[in-house]
Amino acid sequence: MAKADKNQQAEVEEQNVQEEQALTEAQVKNQKRQEKLQQKKQAKAKENKKDKKGEPKQKTSKGKEVVGELKKVTWPTFGKVVKNTLLVIGIVLLATVALFVVDRLFSWIYQLLVSGTVTNWWFW
Repeated sequence: MAKADKNQQAEVEEQNVQEEQALTEAQVKNQKRQEKLQQKKQAKAKENKKDKKGEPKQKTSKGKEVVGELKKVTWPTFGKVVKNTLLVIGIVLLATVALFVVDRLFSWIYQLLVSGTVTNWWFW
């Protein structure tokens, strides 16, 4: 039995060594991957510092960029704004009325179920 215990112990130790080797291989792969990512980031940073001619990019203010973009915007006419605003108000009113009617309907159904009669037939 002592030989069997020694054999089992040797097998366990061998498995532990294999697991450690697999773990270190994974760590090495991960480290190489991290190094490649770092190199890519550094290369990208160098490219961003220079324009197509190889000269450093000139810094522009954010305000000038915003104004430039706002000049490209196609603004709606006053008539279109009024039309769209009235459309939104109409849809909101329509949805309000529909929800009110559904709420009143459920209220009547609830009154019928609880008391057996509807005491309030009007909307107010």
